[in-house]
Amino acid sequence: MARFKMIVFDWDGTLMDSTGFIAFCIQAAARDLGLAAPSDEAASYIIGLGMQDAMSHALPGLTQERYGEMAERYRHHFLAHNLALPLFPGIQELIRDLGARSHLLAVATGKGRAGLNQAFQVTGIGDCFHGSRCADECFSKPHPQMLEELMDEFGIEKDATLMIGDTTHDLLMAKNAGVAALGVSYGAHPRDLLMTEAPLQCVDSVDELAAWLRANA
Repeated sequence: MARFKMIVFDWDGTLMDSTGFIAFCIQAAARDLGLAAPSDEAASYIIGLGMQDAMSHALPGLTQERYGEMAERYRHHFLAHNLALPLFPGIQELIRDLGARSHLLAVATGKGRAGLNQAFQVTGIGDCFHGSRCADECFSKPHPQMLEELMDEFGIEKDATLMIGDTTHDLLMAKNAGVAALGVSYGAHPRDLLMTEAPLQCVDSVDELAAWLRANA
């Protein structure tokens, strides 16, 4: 019998190999506005947050009045090349296998709805997910709203829900929602940072993720 009826995935850095590209787009957008670009580490740290929270972390000198301008320049760079972004090798097979094992699958992401729908279409795995929540529909991570709404939508209890993500924002969201979390260290945040949030486990590859889920989910 499955321990977790619903498995919720972050998208960028967990399913899609996009963290480096997202960091590049954040840096390019900052330069467009005449600002000092955040470091690779700072740009990667904010991946998964909603746009306003991301800007306040990565560009503390940017006034709120210019957030819209920054967001527009980020979207410009992202949309120019994002159709080529791949899923991590093995993710498509893993997602389809979990669906075949009767898990409810969902996504909780810092993407906007339009961006997630596009990613669903391009990758061909959108039909595998029963539900999703995006940053332009809910409070930004680590607020628990995304997980709470998904659990309410499908009538799933907290102890039957697992959140999987590559950032502390994902793991903190799970903690705030009272659900179990699994970290993946192949995305935006390193293992030592993820472990500060005490996930059930932290895995270092998609193969390890698949093995852990087969044994424990």
